[in-house]
Amino acid sequence: MTMAPGARGGADALASGLDELQTPSAEALSDLLVAWQRVQGRHDLPWQGTRDPYRVWLSEVMLQQTQVATVLGYFPRFLERFPDVRALAEAELDEVLGLWSGLGYYSRARNLHRCARQVVERHGGVFPSSAAGLVELPGIGPSTAAAIAAFCQGERVSILDGNVKRVLSRVLGFPGDLSEARHERQLHRLAQDLLPSAASQMPAYTQGLMDLGATVCLPRQPRCEACPWSARCLGLSQGRAQDYPLRTRKLKRKSQQDWCLWLVDPQRDAVWLQQRPARGIWSGLWCWPLFSDEAACQAASAAVQPGTQLRSLPGFLHVLTHRDWTLHPRRLSLSGPVPDHDLERVLGAGRWWTRAEWSKLGLPAPVRRELTAA
Repeated sequence: MTMAPGARGGADALASGLDELQTPSAEALSDLLVAWQRVQGRHDLPWQGTRDPYRVWLSEVMLQQTQVATVLGYFPRFLERFPDVRALAEAELDEVLGLWSGLGYYSRARNLHRCARQVVERHGGVFPSSAAGLVELPGIGPSTAAAIAAFCQGERVSILDGNVKRVLSRVLGFPGDLSEARHERQLHRLAQDLLPSAASQMPAYTQGLMDLGATVCLPRQPRCEACPWSARCLGLSQGRAQDYPLRTRKLKRKSQQDWCLWLVDPQRDAVWLQQRPARGIWSGLWCWPLFSDEAACQAASAAVQPGTQLRSLPGFLHVLTHRDWTLHPRRLSLSGPVPDHDLERVLGAGRWWTRAEWSKLGLPAPVRRELTAA
Protein backbone atom coordinates (compact mmCIF):
# COMPACT_ATOMS: atom_id res chain seq x y z
CA MET A 1 0.00 0.00 0.00
CA THR A 2 1.31 3.45 -0.89
CA MET A 3 1.60 5.64 2.18
CA ALA A 4 -0.68 8.65 2.02
CA PRO A 5 0.80 12.14 2.41
CA GLY A 6 -1.32 12.77 5.49
CA ALA A 7 0.09 9.76 7.31
CA ARG A 8 3.66 10.59 6.35
CA GLY A 9 3.03 14.20 7.42
CA GLY A 10 2.05 13.03 10.90
CA ALA A 11 5.11 10.80 11.31
CA ASP A 12 7.53 13.41 9.97
CA ALA A 13 6.00 16.07 12.19
CA LEU A 14 6.65 13.95 15.25
CA ALA A 15 10.17 12.98 14.22
CA SER A 16 11.17 16.57 13.54
CA GLY A 17 10.13 17.89 16.91
CA LEU A 18 6.35 17.89 16.62
CA ASP A 19 5.99 20.63 14.06
CA GLU A 20 2.39 21.20 13.11
CA LEU A 21 0.80 18.69 10.76
CA GLN A 22 0.33 19.95 7.22
CA THR A 23 -2.97 21.77 7.04
CA PRO A 24 -4.29 19.91 3.94
CA SER A 25 -3.73 16.48 5.56
CA ALA A 26 -5.36 17.56 8.81
CA GLU A 27 -8.35 18.98 6.96
CA ALA A 28 -8.66 15.84 4.86
CA LEU A 29 -8.66 13.61 7.91
CA SER A 30 -11.24 15.68 9.79
CA ASP A 31 -13.49 15.96 6.71
CA LEU A 32 -13.36 12.20 6.17
CA LEU A 33 -14.24 11.51 9.79
CA VAL A 34 -17.11 14.01 9.93
CA ALA A 35 -18.62 12.63 6.71
CA TRP A 36 -18.26 9.05 7.98
CA GLN A 37 -19.82 9.82 11.35
CA ARG A 38 -22.87 11.45 9.82
CA VAL A 39 -23.59 8.31 7.79
CA GLN A 40 -22.01 5.40 9.67
CA GLY A 41 -21.66 6.67 13.24
CA ARG A 42 -23.92 6.14 16.23
CA HIS A 43 -26.95 8.44 16.45
CA ASP A 44 -29.42 6.66 18.72
CA LEU A 45 -27.73 6.88 22.13
CA PRO A 46 -29.94 8.63 24.72
CA TRP A 47 -27.32 11.29 25.55
CA GLN A 48 -26.83 12.34 21.93
CA GLY A 49 -28.52 15.24 20.18
CA THR A 50 -28.30 17.60 23.14
CA ARG A 51 -26.28 20.69 23.99
CA ASP A 52 -27.18 20.39 27.66
CA PRO A 53 -23.84 20.18 29.51
CA TYR A 54 -25.45 18.37 32.45
CA ARG A 55 -26.53 15.44 30.29
CA VAL A 56 -23.28 15.34 28.33
CA TRP A 57 -21.25 15.49 31.55
CA LEU A 58 -23.31 12.73 33.18
CA SER A 59 -22.92 10.43 30.18
CA GLU A 60 -19.19 11.09 29.85
CA VAL A 61 -18.55 10.29 33.51
CA MET A 62 -20.62 7.11 33.32
CA LEU A 63 -18.83 6.00 30.16
CA GLN A 64 -15.38 6.23 31.74
CA GLN A 65 -14.18 2.61 31.94
CA THR A 66 -17.75 1.33 31.47
CA GLN A 67 -19.30 -0.13 28.33
CA VAL A 68 -22.12 1.65 26.54
CA ALA A 69 -24.47 -1.33 27.00
CA THR A 70 -24.15 -1.01 30.78
CA VAL A 71 -24.57 2.76 30.85
CA LEU A 72 -27.77 2.53 28.80
CA GLY A 73 -29.55 1.13 31.85
CA TYR A 74 -28.18 3.66 34.36
CA PHE A 75 -28.41 6.94 32.43
CA PRO A 76 -32.24 7.19 32.28
CA ARG A 77 -32.60 6.16 35.93
CA PHE A 78 -30.22 8.90 36.99
CA LEU A 79 -32.05 11.48 34.90
CA GLU A 80 -35.40 10.41 36.29
CA ARG A 81 -34.20 10.91 39.87
CA PHE A 82 -31.81 13.82 39.19
CA PRO A 83 -33.16 15.70 36.15
CA ASP A 84 -30.71 18.59 36.54
CA VAL A 85 -27.56 19.56 38.36
CA ARG A 86 -29.45 21.20 41.24
CA ALA A 87 -31.38 18.01 41.98
CA LEU A 88 -28.12 16.06 42.07
CA ALA A 89 -26.44 18.65 44.29
CA GLU A 90 -29.29 18.53 46.81
CA ALA A 91 -29.24 14.73 47.11
CA GLU A 92 -27.48 12.78 49.84
CA LEU A 93 -24.32 10.97 48.78
CA ASP A 94 -25.70 7.60 49.92
CA GLU A 95 -28.58 7.94 47.47
CA VAL A 96 -26.21 8.82 44.63
CA LEU A 97 -24.01 5.83 45.46
CA GLY A 98 -27.09 3.63 45.66
CA LEU A 99 -28.16 4.53 42.12
CA TRP A 100 -24.54 4.12 40.96
CA SER A 101 -24.21 0.64 42.50
CA GLY A 102 -23.04 -1.79 39.83
CA LEU A 103 -21.29 0.77 37.61
CA GLY A 104 -18.05 0.39 39.56
CA TYR A 105 -15.22 2.90 40.04
CA TYR A 106 -17.24 4.62 42.76
CA SER A 107 -14.91 7.60 43.01
CA ARG A 108 -16.71 8.76 39.87
CA ALA A 109 -20.01 8.92 41.78
CA ARG A 110 -18.46 10.78 44.69
CA ASN A 111 -16.84 13.28 42.32
CA LEU A 112 -20.12 13.58 40.41
CA HIS A 113 -21.83 14.65 43.62
CA ARG A 114 -19.00 17.03 44.61
CA CYS A 115 -18.97 18.52 41.13
CA ALA A 116 -22.74 19.12 41.12
CA ARG A 117 -22.49 20.96 44.42
CA GLN A 118 -19.63 23.15 43.17
CA VAL A 119 -21.53 24.00 39.98
CA VAL A 120 -24.47 25.13 42.09
CA GLU A 121 -22.51 26.86 44.85
CA ARG A 122 -19.80 28.55 42.76
CA HIS A 123 -21.37 28.88 39.31
CA GLY A 124 -25.06 29.41 40.07
CA GLY A 125 -26.03 26.04 38.63
CA VAL A 126 -24.47 26.78 35.22
CA PHE A 127 -21.52 24.74 33.95
CA PRO A 128 -18.48 26.73 32.75
CA SER A 129 -18.60 27.16 28.99
CA SER A 130 -14.95 26.34 28.22
CA ALA A 131 -12.81 23.24 28.66
CA ALA A 132 -10.38 25.31 30.74
CA GLY A 133 -13.17 26.18 33.17
CA LEU A 134 -14.67 22.70 33.24
CA VAL A 135 -11.40 20.98 34.09
CA GLU A 136 -11.27 22.91 37.36
CA LEU A 137 -14.29 20.98 38.64
CA PRO A 138 -13.96 17.73 40.66
CA GLY A 139 -13.77 14.57 38.58
CA ILE A 140 -13.60 16.36 35.21
CA GLY A 141 -10.31 15.60 33.51
CA PRO A 142 -9.03 17.14 30.27
CA SER A 143 -10.74 14.61 27.97
CA THR A 144 -14.13 14.88 29.68
CA ALA A 145 -13.86 18.67 29.70
CA ALA A 146 -13.02 18.62 26.00
CA ALA A 147 -16.02 16.41 25.20
CA ILE A 148 -18.45 18.67 27.05
CA ALA A 149 -17.01 21.83 25.48
CA ALA A 150 -16.94 20.34 21.98
CA PHE A 151 -20.48 18.93 22.09
CA CYS A 152 -22.12 21.88 23.84
CA GLN A 153 -20.08 24.88 22.68
CA GLY A 154 -18.30 23.70 19.53
CA GLU A 155 -14.96 24.51 21.17
CA ARG A 156 -11.95 23.35 19.16
CA VAL A 157 -10.38 21.11 21.78
CA SER A 158 -9.57 17.43 21.39
CA ILE A 159 -10.67 14.55 23.56
CA LEU A 160 -7.97 11.98 24.36
CA ASP A 161 -9.47 9.04 26.20
CA GLY A 162 -8.14 5.49 25.88
CA ASN A 163 -10.00 4.73 22.65
CA VAL A 164 -8.89 7.96 21.01
CA LYS A 165 -5.27 7.38 22.00
CA ARG A 166 -5.45 4.05 20.19
CA VAL A 167 -7.07 5.54 17.06
CA LEU A 168 -4.64 8.44 16.73
CA SER A 169 -1.57 6.37 17.62
CA ARG A 170 -2.41 4.00 14.79
CA VAL A 171 -3.28 6.54 12.11
CA LEU A 172 -0.16 8.62 12.89
CA GLY A 173 2.12 5.66 13.60
CA PHE A 174 2.91 7.47 16.84
CA PRO A 175 6.25 6.10 18.12
CA GLY A 176 6.09 7.60 21.62
CA ASP A 177 5.62 5.39 24.67
CA LEU A 178 2.31 6.47 26.20
CA SER A 179 3.46 5.19 29.58
CA GLU A 180 5.39 8.47 29.70
CA ALA A 181 3.50 11.71 30.29
CA ARG A 182 5.66 13.68 27.86
CA HIS A 183 4.66 11.42 24.99
CA GLU A 184 1.00 11.65 25.92
CA ARG A 185 1.33 15.44 25.82
CA GLN A 186 2.91 15.14 22.37
CA LEU A 187 0.02 13.03 21.13
CA HIS A 188 -2.44 15.56 22.50
CA ARG A 189 -0.73 18.35 20.55
CA LEU A 190 -1.03 16.28 17.38
CA ALA A 191 -4.68 15.61 18.18
CA GLN A 192 -5.24 19.36 18.37
CA ASP A 193 -3.69 19.76 14.92
CA LEU A 194 -6.21 17.36 13.43
CA LEU A 195 -9.31 19.26 14.58
CA PRO A 196 -11.66 20.66 11.94
CA SER A 197 -11.38 24.40 11.44
CA ALA A 198 -15.14 24.98 11.71
CA ALA A 199 -16.63 24.94 15.21
CA SER A 200 -19.89 23.62 13.72
CA GLN A 201 -18.10 20.37 12.84
CA MET A 202 -16.73 19.76 16.33
CA PRO A 203 -19.70 17.71 17.67
CA ALA A 204 -19.66 15.33 14.68
CA TYR A 205 -15.85 15.10 14.70
CA THR A 206 -15.71 14.39 18.43
CA GLN A 207 -18.49 11.79 18.21
CA GLY A 208 -16.72 10.31 15.20
CA LEU A 209 -13.54 9.75 17.20
CA MET A 210 -15.57 8.05 19.91
CA ASP A 211 -17.45 5.89 17.41
CA LEU A 212 -14.26 4.94 15.57
CA GLY A 213 -12.58 3.81 18.77
CA ALA A 214 -15.63 1.95 20.09
CA THR A 215 -16.84 0.18 16.95
CA VAL A 216 -14.07 0.05 14.31
CA CYS A 217 -10.53 0.66 15.59
CA LEU A 218 -10.79 -2.11 18.18
CA PRO A 219 -7.88 -3.18 20.41
CA ARG A 220 -7.41 -6.74 19.11
CA GLN A 221 -9.29 -7.05 15.85
CA PRO A 222 -9.53 -3.63 14.19
CA ARG A 223 -12.04 -3.46 11.35
CA CYS A 224 -9.74 -1.52 9.05
CA GLU A 225 -11.92 -2.15 6.01
CA ALA A 226 -14.68 -0.05 7.63
CA CYS A 227 -12.43 2.82 8.72
CA PRO A 228 -12.65 6.18 6.92
CA TRP A 229 -8.96 6.76 7.68
CA SER A 230 -7.63 3.40 6.46
CA ALA A 231 -6.03 4.85 3.29
CA ARG A 232 -4.14 7.36 5.46
CA CYS A 233 -3.32 5.11 8.42
CA LEU A 234 0.41 4.73 8.92
CA GLY A 235 -0.04 1.83 11.35
CA LEU A 236 -2.04 -0.08 8.74
CA SER A 237 0.42 0.67 5.94
CA GLN A 238 3.21 -0.65 8.17
CA GLY A 239 1.23 -3.84 8.75
CA ARG A 240 1.40 -3.32 12.52
CA ALA A 241 -1.72 -1.40 13.52
CA GLN A 242 -2.25 -3.65 16.54
CA ASP A 243 1.17 -2.66 17.93
CA TYR A 244 -0.16 0.82 18.68
CA PRO A 245 -0.36 2.53 21.09
CA LEU A 246 3.08 1.71 22.44
CA ARG A 247 3.31 1.09 26.18
CA THR A 248 6.32 -0.52 27.79
CA ARG A 249 5.21 -0.15 31.38
CA LYS A 250 2.66 -2.86 32.14
CA LEU A 251 0.33 -2.90 35.12
CA LYS A 252 1.26 -5.49 37.73
CA ARG A 253 -1.77 -7.34 38.99
CA LYS A 254 -2.04 -8.35 42.62
CA SER A 255 -4.09 -10.99 44.39
CA GLN A 256 -5.93 -10.45 47.65
CA GLN A 257 -8.19 -12.55 49.86
CA ASP A 258 -10.57 -11.38 52.58
CA TRP A 259 -13.23 -12.98 54.74
CA CYS A 260 -16.63 -11.32 55.21
CA LEU A 261 -18.79 -11.63 58.32
CA TRP A 262 -22.34 -11.62 57.01
CA LEU A 263 -24.25 -10.88 60.19
CA VAL A 264 -28.04 -11.33 60.03
CA ASP A 265 -30.83 -10.49 62.48
CA PRO A 266 -33.62 -12.84 61.30
CA GLN A 267 -36.22 -11.23 63.55
CA ARG A 268 -35.94 -7.94 61.65
CA ASP A 269 -34.69 -9.33 58.33
CA ALA A 270 -31.75 -6.98 58.78
CA VAL A 271 -28.04 -7.16 57.99
CA TRP A 272 -25.15 -5.45 59.81
CA LEU A 273 -23.14 -3.24 57.44
CA GLN A 274 -20.22 -0.90 57.85
CA GLN A 275 -19.26 2.09 55.76
CA ARG A 276 -15.88 1.66 54.13
CA PRO A 277 -13.15 4.25 54.74
CA ALA A 278 -12.99 7.37 52.56
CA ARG A 279 -9.91 6.03 50.78
CA GLY A 280 -9.22 2.62 49.29
CA ILE A 281 -11.32 -0.09 47.66
CA TRP A 282 -15.08 0.52 47.81
CA SER A 283 -14.45 3.77 49.66
CA GLY A 284 -17.64 5.22 51.15
CA LEU A 285 -19.77 2.17 50.30
CA TRP A 286 -21.57 -0.04 52.80
CA CYS A 287 -20.21 -3.54 53.21
CA TRP A 288 -19.94 -6.52 55.51
CA PRO A 289 -17.13 -6.37 58.10
CA LEU A 290 -13.97 -7.67 56.38
CA PHE A 291 -11.10 -9.68 57.82
CA SER A 292 -7.73 -10.57 56.33
CA ASP A 293 -7.91 -14.21 57.44
CA GLU A 294 -10.53 -16.76 58.44
CA ALA A 295 -9.28 -17.09 62.01
CA ALA A 296 -9.98 -13.41 62.69
CA CYS A 297 -13.45 -13.76 61.18
CA GLN A 298 -14.14 -16.81 63.37
CA ALA A 299 -12.89 -14.99 66.49
CA ALA A 300 -15.15 -12.01 65.78
CA SER A 301 -18.11 -14.33 65.33
CA ALA A 302 -17.41 -16.06 68.63
CA ALA A 303 -17.15 -12.71 70.39
CA VAL A 304 -20.47 -11.54 68.93
CA GLN A 305 -22.41 -14.66 69.88
CA PRO A 306 -20.46 -17.51 71.51
CA GLY A 307 -21.31 -21.04 70.48
CA THR A 308 -23.06 -20.05 67.25
CA GLN A 309 -21.91 -21.90 64.16
CA LEU A 310 -20.75 -19.86 61.16
CA ARG A 311 -22.11 -20.93 57.79
CA SER A 312 -19.46 -21.03 55.05
CA LEU A 313 -20.67 -19.76 51.69
CA PRO A 314 -18.86 -20.14 48.35
CA GLY A 315 -16.18 -17.56 47.77
CA PHE A 316 -16.27 -15.36 44.69
CA LEU A 317 -13.74 -13.44 42.64
CA HIS A 318 -14.12 -9.69 42.23
CA VAL A 319 -11.85 -8.35 39.45
CA LEU A 320 -10.55 -4.81 39.97
CA THR A 321 -8.29 -2.72 37.76
CA HIS A 322 -5.06 -3.75 39.47
CA ARG A 323 -5.98 -6.82 41.48
CA ASP A 324 -7.97 -10.02 41.68
CA TRP A 325 -9.89 -9.97 44.95
CA THR A 326 -11.36 -13.18 46.35
CA LEU A 327 -14.01 -12.76 49.04
CA HIS A 328 -15.16 -15.56 51.36
CA PRO A 329 -18.55 -14.87 53.00
CA ARG A 330 -19.23 -16.42 56.40
CA ARG A 331 -22.85 -16.04 57.49
CA LEU A 332 -23.88 -15.72 61.14
CA SER A 333 -27.59 -15.67 61.95
CA LEU A 334 -28.16 -14.33 65.45
CA SER A 335 -30.25 -16.51 67.75
CA GLY A 336 -30.94 -13.64 70.14
CA PRO A 337 -30.50 -9.89 70.50
CA VAL A 338 -27.02 -8.40 70.79
CA PRO A 339 -26.67 -4.72 71.82
CA ASP A 340 -25.33 -2.48 69.07
CA HIS A 341 -22.57 -1.17 71.32
CA ASP A 342 -21.31 -4.74 71.80
CA LEU A 343 -21.26 -5.26 68.06
CA GLU A 344 -19.34 -2.03 67.54
CA ARG A 345 -16.87 -3.00 70.24
CA VAL A 346 -16.05 -6.20 68.35
CA LEU A 347 -16.58 -5.19 64.73
CA GLY A 348 -16.19 -1.42 64.65
CA ALA A 349 -18.74 1.21 63.71
CA GLY A 350 -21.76 -0.04 61.79
CA ARG A 351 -25.52 -0.40 61.94
CA TRP A 352 -28.43 -2.66 61.08
CA TRP A 353 -30.19 -2.17 57.75
CA THR A 354 -33.45 -3.83 56.77
CA ARG A 355 -33.93 -5.14 53.25
CA ALA A 356 -36.02 -2.12 52.31
CA GLU A 357 -33.21 0.15 53.57
CA TRP A 358 -30.09 -1.54 52.23
CA SER A 359 -31.64 -1.90 48.78
CA LYS A 360 -31.31 1.90 48.41
CA LEU A 361 -27.78 2.13 49.82
CA GLY A 362 -24.52 2.47 47.96
CA LEU A 363 -23.37 -1.17 48.02
CA PRO A 364 -20.57 -2.84 46.07
CA ALA A 365 -22.08 -4.85 43.23
CA PRO A 366 -21.03 -8.28 44.57
CA VAL A 367 -22.38 -7.49 48.03
CA ARG A 368 -25.70 -6.35 46.57
CA ARG A 369 -25.84 -9.47 44.44
CA GLU A 370 -25.28 -11.79 47.39
CA LEU A 371 -27.75 -9.98 49.64
CA THR A 372 -30.41 -9.92 46.94
CA ALA A 373 -30.06 -13.63 46.28
CA ALA A 374 -30.30 -14.59 49.97
